[in-house]
Amino acid sequence: MSIKEVAKRAGVSIATVSRTINVPEKVHPRTVERVQRVIEKLGYRPNLTARALKTGRTNLIGLVVPGLVHSFFAELARGLSGVLREEGISVVIASSEEDPALEQDAIDHLLDRGVDALLVASVHLNKDAFQKVTKQKVPFILVDRAINGLSANFVGVKDETVGYIATEHLVQIGCRTVAHIAGTRISTAVGRLAGYKRAVKEYGLSTNPDHLVTVEKQDESADVAGYRAAMKLLSLPDRTDGIFCFNDPIAIGAMNAILSKGLRIPEDIALIGSGNLHFDDALRVPLSTVDQCSEMIGQRAALLAMNLIESKSSSTPKNIFLTPKVIVRDSTKRPRVDSVSKISSQG
Repeated sequence: MSIKEVAKRAGVSIATVSRTINVPEKVHPRTVERVQRVIEKLGYRPNLTARALKTGRTNLIGLVVPGLVHSFFAELARGLSGVLREEGISVVIASSEEDPALEQDAIDHLLDRGVDALLVASVHLNKDAFQKVTKQKVPFILVDRAINGLSANFVGVKDETVGYIATEHLVQIGCRTVAHIAGTRISTAVGRLAGYKRAVKEYGLSTNPDHLVTVEKQDESADVAGYRAAMKLLSLPDRTDGIFCFNDPIAIGAMNAILSKGLRIPEDIALIGSGNLHFDDALRVPLSTVDQCSEMIGQRAALLAMNLIESKSSSTPKNIFLTPKVIVRDSTKRPRVDSVSKISSQG
């Protein structure tokens, strides 16, 4: 079915049908209603390829994430698509599976499809991967994960703050030997580790290098990695009384390890993760966590992407930082204890 047939049946010009589809506010309401009735009756669908050639836009935005098994990114994608859907923009999602080569393939594929903007939660550690995107002048936004040395638009949280407030919460409930199960390489892991170390130093906690355990699997199979890391911590002679985990999937594995040893959460070991996944309160012990505003990251990224697409000229990259907060559940609910002062605040 062609646009010519729609125009003939509606008794209007082809140009009027085109305006009705693309800018209905510029067409008389009665004409819009008549044309839309014909479109529905004939089942007409516009040729998006032809429209893209004419307008220079595909109304597609690409999103590349490490994986959708980790519901943090699924929630981010939901926030993104919810905003864009209202504007008639579709989201094409690709998973890199934490593999830089697969991520590069996904980015190249989306560029070849002519996406109007690109959003990436990148597994790359350097800026070279985005040279092609920059050369093609496709607006792009880093979400959740930053890349050192790359001047780019970013939407997420300050991960050092995430690590700091999670560790501080454990201190405030009485933990005095706080361990950290950390991620590797990516900016989120680096930032949360820095926040953990800063809180430990400021509150004068006892430190032991063995209380820092790094895991390779941070998303898919992270629960298994978290279990093994926690078992390593539990085998130490000076057992920790609090554990901050890089993310919630790792914390779930740590929880299983602690309970398998017959220990109580939070009485023996308090536990906190990061991500505030939707099932955290349904675990054997509802999990305390740091809310990273996953859905809101997607929403704010969508608004920024639309602004970049509409912009007539390039501008200084924008950094949008949302405010993380601790969500307290049973895994850290201990009786109130005397407050602990930061060393830096003592006279």
